Amino acid sequence: MHPIDAVDLRFDEGSLATLEVVLALIMAGVALDLSVDDFRRVLARPVAPAVGLVCQFFLLPAGTFLLTLVLPVPPSVKLGLVLVAACPGGNISNFMTHLAGGRTETSVGMTAVSTVAALVMTPFNLSFWGGMSATTAPLLQEVALDPLRLARTVGTLLVVPLGVGMAVAAWLPGVAARLRTPMKWASVAFFVVFVGVAFAKNFDHFLGHIATVAGPVALVNAFALLLGWSAAATLRLDVPDRRAVAIEVGIQNSGLGLLVVFAAFAGLGGMAVTAGWWSIWHIVTGLGVAGWWRWRDGRA
Repeated sequence: MHPIDAVDLRFDEGSLATLEVVLALIMAGVALDLSVDDFRRVLARPVAPAVGLVCQFFLLPAGTFLLTLVLPVPPSVKLGLVLVAACPGGNISNFMTHLAGGRTETSVGMTAVSTVAALVMTPFNLSFWGGMSATTAPLLQEVALDPLRLARTVGTLLVVPLGVGMAVAAWLPGVAARLRTPMKWASVAFFVVFVGVAFAKNFDHFLGHIATVAGPVALVNAFALLLGWSAAATLRLDVPDRRAVAIEVGIQNSGLGLLVVFAAFAGLGGMAVTAGWWSIWHIVTGLGVAGWWRWRDGRA
């Protein structure tokens, strides 16, 4: 066993329950901006969302798997990278897209569709790509990963809040209008605070193993951002759509990944540290890229 797998991150049941509530609030807040018409618009203008979803659920997990074949890291870290790459778009990608001057409706539509698709695609990608490597397959066998159980976890955390938020928006539009802005900012603030507190509580663990996970996480995250931008540019999408697709592909729901690690892998150290550090790193890169694009627009 690699020393990183002996790490026991300080996430008690209360912390995990808090993270579940935060994720649910974020998804419900996103859903307050959604309606059935948004899904119809995705179908009517499908190129940008389709490009992003192909990158998100097919090219990114496949590319991440290929990278793990050459990265000199423990098997649990490799599986952690595959897991996060298999997660849907990140919790704050819509906010970052808006900040970056991207097309927010493309981002919101992708978030909605990818959240529903994650019910099937996240368990599938984790099982398929994790089982393709001789080093990571034994970890899946040890926990007897059940894709249906994982799908239920994803559905409870993402799809149910999405449905509740959309129902409130449809049937109680006045309530949705009053809640929309406060929930959006509060959910982002709660998530950032939670990540910061979790990092502080586990600072010694991250400090001791940062050299193992920082490089691989930065590499895969950069690959994801470049993949989204390059695919959108190749198909000649306009700049706002390119930015939306790049951020949506590059910002994963690592909070969901962390919950899956504790629910299905008993908090396996390498996977937990990878998902935990990713939660911090993609906030830095996402806000950095968004801020740079906004600065460039201001200069222009």
